[in-house]
Amino acid sequence: MHELTITQTMLDIVLEQAKKASAKKVGAINLVIGELSGFVEESVRFYFGFLAKDTIAEGAALNFKPVSPRARCRGCGNLFELKEFDWSCPGCGGGDVEITAGKELSIESIDVE
Repeated sequence: MHELTITQTMLDIVLEQAKKASAKKVGAINLVIGELSGFVEESVRFYFGFLAKDTIAEGAALNFKPVSPRARCRGCGNLFELKEFDWSCPGCGGGDVEITAGKELSIESIDVE
């Protein structure tokens, strides 16, 4: 249910920026969502349809750019893509890793008329 709060916040930001640009209509919202963020695209779409009703963002396309999870090994410094069930470093086999990508959740851009 956290998607509801996030979607409302995203819509508030979009409407604020659209107002600053004197936009008449929001055509698309381009989002970056990391695979580890825990947000479900279908839920965001559902809540957006409900929350954007009767606003200039109603009917806007939601475009999602996924970000794969990546990490850095604290032992050897190796940067690598995380696998679903194996978070050990492929370089040294160590398990002390720092997540460097995959938790993102942001508005990349807004297309307005």
